[in-house]
Amino acid sequence: MLLELDTGGAPMRSLEGRRNFLRGRFRQSDGLAMYPPGAQEAFADLCTNCGDCATACPEAIIVKTGSAHPVVDFTRGACTFCGECSAACPSGALLAEKITLWPWRATIQTNCLSFQGIACRACEDACEPRAIRFQLMTAGRAVPEIDTDQCSGCGECAFTCPAQAVRFEHVEHAGKETVQ
Repeated sequence: MLLELDTGGAPMRSLEGRRNFLRGRFRQSDGLAMYPPGAQEAFADLCTNCGDCATACPEAIIVKTGSAHPVVDFTRGACTFCGECSAACPSGALLAEKITLWPWRATIQTNCLSFQGIACRACEDACEPRAIRFQLMTAGRAVPEIDTDQCSGCGECAFTCPAQAVRFEHVEHAGKETVQ
């Protein structure tokens, strides 16, 4: 799955495009947006763009820019799957019972510092479900591996990563419990 720079509609040469690039703000090239936890399949049709979910999010990771639907931005923090966004949604586009079906899982990109031979385990330290483990390689190097069965998609690893090397892929049949 290729990633494209999300310039927010601005030309690539603009300051806004550069700012997004430096902050690691990307969108999926296949058009899939990372909607808030609890998003129904028909989220884009049901969402009224009121922004109540973004206002209710205690982690402030749900952002609404312009006329676009609210999306999750892990450069601002991680999701606790608290359900406040779903509770605040007046249109039913976000449902609390769908939070456990969060369809996003972390992937590590090649710009990871560990892949460059620099000792860094920020993502592993931040990962509460312990989905990230480091595989020992030759010459004492260790590189991260993600157990997608353990990954909740919370984004703590992405928020913590100094190289912004964590991206998220949409998985079809996510049925893992993320809320205790």
